Amino acid sequence: MSKLPDFEALAIFAKVVELRSFAAAATELSLSKATVSKAVSRLEERLGARLFNRTSRRLALTDAGQKLSERAARLLADGEAAESEALAQSTTPRGLVRFAVPMTFGIKTVAPLLPEFMEAYPEVAIDLHLSDATVDLIGEGFDAGLRIARLPDSSLIARRLCGMPRYTVAAPSYLKRYGRPTHPMHLADHKCFGYAYLSTQGVWHYTNASGEQASVRPAGQLRVNNGEAVMPALLAGLGIADLPDFIVGDAIARGEVEVILKGWKQPEGAVHLVTPPGGPRPARVEVLADFLASHFAKGRAQRK
Repeated sequence: MSKLPDFEALAIFAKVVELRSFAAAATELSLSKATVSKAVSRLEERLGARLFNRTSRRLALTDAGQKLSERAARLLADGEAAESEALAQSTTPRGLVRFAVPMTFGIKTVAPLLPEFMEAYPEVAIDLHLSDATVDLIGEGFDAGLRIARLPDSSLIARRLCGMPRYTVAAPSYLKRYGRPTHPMHLADHKCFGYAYLSTQGVWHYTNASGEQASVRPAGQLRVNNGEAVMPALLAGLGIADLPDFIVGDAIARGEVEVILKGWKQPEGAVHLVTPPGGPRPARVEVLADFLASHFAKGRAQRK
């Protein structure tokens, strides 16, 4: 075995894992499919382990492949970042940014900004992945993601872009029919909507001005994996919801729903841009982060 690792084969393997396709990796790397296949075979022979189970329709990682994929992805990202850092500051950002964003926030807030970004950075391409589920940035090959929450401890690198308040709300028709809760513990006796990806695992936490704390696990007829999906039932007066400003803010402004428990607040989350660890971020990711930070800050200032 040579003294140096086969960095080229590891990078090609990481790209195959990211794209889940030998052909797609070959296209993106401007290599022949045979070259990509030989590089992976060379790596398997070197390591003495099969990395993929191949069929005519599916490409799946073996246990050995799964264990190697994260390190290989970091190696590829570090290599790309090292090249980006070495370029002069005036170098035009270029390349693909795979970007994971929560569904509603992505559609309502991020997507409308992309035309301006693409005009400003014509050599940067965006692969926008919309899902409320917390994706594995490293394992699934994403360059960056947005998280709207209080972030847990993580190896990911996070940049706070703006605050994002939450409101506990109900339609006037619901409050007229069922009454207005005045303490968080009253929510246990009300119909409330649940959210599958809540960071506090179904528990709503509140604090008042005097520092008193209250936690309740509300229940109701509807639980969703996208916050906007509760809006029709909320507006119909069928329950109480706890939602971020970007989903419910307009309905509050129009008087379609009312903020309840005004003397109580849930810990305010924020919009964070998160990226994998392991050195400087590529220029294409940095310019996207700066662009979003600037626009989100303006948007929050306009709402105040």
